[in-house]
Amino acid sequence: MALLFLLTATNSKPASAQDWFKTGTGLTAKARLAAPDLGVRTPPAQPLEKTFHDVLWADLEYSGVLDMVSPSFYPTQVPSQPSEMKAADWSAAPANAYMVAYGNMTVDGTSLAVAGFLSDVHNPTAPLALQKIYRGDAKDTDARKLAHQFADDIIGVLSGGLPGIAQTQIAYVSNKTGNKEIWVMDYDGANQHQVSTLRSISLTPRWSPDATRIAFTCYVPFRGVTSAQICLYSTDSNRLISFPRFRGTNASPAWSPDGSEIAFMSSQGGDPEIYVSDLSGSHLHRITFAAGVSTSPVYNPKTGKQIIFVSDRAGSPVLYESNSDGSDVQKIDLPDKGYVIDPTWSPNGQLVAFSWRRPTGNYDIYAMDVVSHQLVELTRDSGRNERPSWAPDGRHLVFESTRNGTRQIWSMLADGSQPRQLTYQGQNESPNWSPK
Repeated sequence: MALLFLLTATNSKPASAQDWFKTGTGLTAKARLAAPDLGVRTPPAQPLEKTFHDVLWADLEYSGVLDMVSPSFYPTQVPSQPSEMKAADWSAAPANAYMVAYGNMTVDGTSLAVAGFLSDVHNPTAPLALQKIYRGDAKDTDARKLAHQFADDIIGVLSGGLPGIAQTQIAYVSNKTGNKEIWVMDYDGANQHQVSTLRSISLTPRWSPDATRIAFTCYVPFRGVTSAQICLYSTDSNRLISFPRFRGTNASPAWSPDGSEIAFMSSQGGDPEIYVSDLSGSHLHRITFAAGVSTSPVYNPKTGKQIIFVSDRAGSPVLYESNSDGSDVQKIDLPDKGYVIDPTWSPNGQLVAFSWRRPTGNYDIYAMDVVSHQLVELTRDSGRNERPSWAPDGRHLVFESTRNGTRQIWSMLADGSQPRQLTYQGQNESPNWSPK
């Protein structure tokens, strides 16, 4: 189980020190929500309703912003449409619900329709917070898809417009077919499928800001030598996009927030340094200049004007911050020594997560406030935990871990709670959460 620990360079009270982290991740007060089964309007809808409700419940429970009311506390009469809602029964004990998500499902031939509603039962005279018809085919996969849509709409209403993550995807590396290839799955581990077929080694996938492309490290022939290069994959056309090959080792791509540039590590000039190019590979320019290795750049997603990267220029690999053009380089001092790798910037630009192997410890995931450098430890002494990546809501992280013996993909709330294993077969690593 992941645990939460506070680490700061100076002594401070844990309760107050955790406030900055809760604010930065949006993991603050939770609304109490009930989500009863849908009313089934036609018999063929019954099995699809179970799929829909199971997925909806899991999405809402894992959102990080809701306190789900146990079904054992529900009133006897469950509404399927607004005219059947008895708000007083849901707002009173034992349910004590603040909001209720409910609706009905109909199957007509091959068509599936879900009417979804969200009511504020503490203010029953208020307009419905949400009412929408969701349509798809009468099959299990579409029941899952519609449940994700309803969940995201509910989260959007209850989190001030910040969308949910139920429709997002995670790219990762898997060796299930014998080679390390790029795979993609739904955020909850469903629908796992291979997207690259290079039959060599593929690593470090990174979604573009519009989620239409994945940049990754690929081992492909270049001038008779197989070396690490940058590959681009289009999720729209399901094929590789042309990107130039460079001398030496080229790896660890990162997208600028506007999607116009890619930063990556390259040894084409000698020591591995960070270079930036446009999407055609043109206008290539180097932005780090120091002995040793500089790698793993990540842009500030809010401004695009800063990057954080890893460098061993002063000895062990640690974090550095600079302007995105490479100027004003500053070392990020941590309250202990050790290897620091895999930085990832939170969507709001306030936090950076990374993997840190302290001198006497394991590789674990930490989150740091960019301004104050305050730290929170998110995993502790449970296997090797690396390669964190933020969800677009800033309330979740995905990472790789060996806590169960093999290298697998896990997700968790950004405070380290509710860890969930997403992959089970083969060795799976280097996850990256899609931006939408």
